Amino acid sequence: MPTGPKGEKRPADVIGNAVKVMRIATGEESDAPSDDGKNKAAQELGRKGGAARAKTISPERRAEIARKAAAKRWGR
Repeated sequence: MPTGPKGEKRPADVIGNAVKVMRIATGEESDAPSDDGKNKAAQELGRKGGAARAKTISPERRAEIARKAAAKRWGR
């Protein structure tokens, strides 16, 4: 079954999709995306943490991490 831009389920056939759009347009169904269950504050903190780590890490350490990741990915 195809998904919309927010991951919501959409009908695969043309008629079913047209009916879904008509119901949304007339207000019978809600088009609001469902809650994904993630804490918005935690998401913000995660974004800040990644930026802070990138700012403080040295280029040598970043290269070391990249080499290790490449070895894991392309090894064997």
